[in-house]
Amino acid sequence: MVDTEEDDSMTELLRDRFRLSTISIAEAQAKQNDMEVSETVVACIGDLAFKYTEQLAKDLELFAQHASRKSVNTEDVILAAHRNEHLAASLRSLGHELKAKEPQSERKRKKGPRKEDKLRASTSAVHIED
Repeated sequence: MVDTEEDDSMTELLRDRFRLSTISIAEAQAKQNDMEVSETVVACIGDLAFKYTEQLAKDLELFAQHASRKSVNTEDVILAAHRNEHLAASLRSLGHELKAKEPQSERKRKKGPRKEDKLRASTSAVHIED
């Protein structure tokens, strides 16, 4: 019961912050384009965006679980954007750029035999001459 109350309060906190960010963005865009946006419309956009984000987070979690992973990766995000081809293409491009900048992990490289192992292999064989 306590966990549910904590989850609900965290959700409310996130929703409020999301709404404030939405208002800030909407006001900035309205000002930039010499427009006015009513508070009701901004609140509605904030709620819709928050609900969309909640569903997106659930979808991403399910995609990762389906792939037997514990964390979401770029492919999950691209898959979630599959209905919007322009967005999916932009995400693919961004993913390729990020991969190119990422240093190659030591775990991903195939490790060859170490020098010590090569020395042992060459010295452990005894050559007997006739």
